[in-house]
Amino acid sequence: MADCAMTPNCLFFNDKMAHMPSTAEMMKRKYCRGDYSNCARFIVLEALGKEGVPADLAPNETEMAKQLLQADRLPGR
Repeated sequence: MADCAMTPNCLFFNDKMAHMPSTAEMMKRKYCRGDYSNCARFIVLEALGKEGVPADLAPNETEMAKQLLQADRLPGR
């Protein structure tokens, strides 16, 4: 699989997150250079746009991504 197209501007991939997990390199291989369709950052970006992606959202936080998407669907949003 090809690299995620979002890597040039991704805070996680470019080590710009305030608290990078110790497993960051492994996560980059799995999500950024592997199956990026399962990356929480990619999922939120696709659904809500760049401004919807929290700066501290890690690629493996898919439950948080689901919560963000559900919150966006609440009335009044």
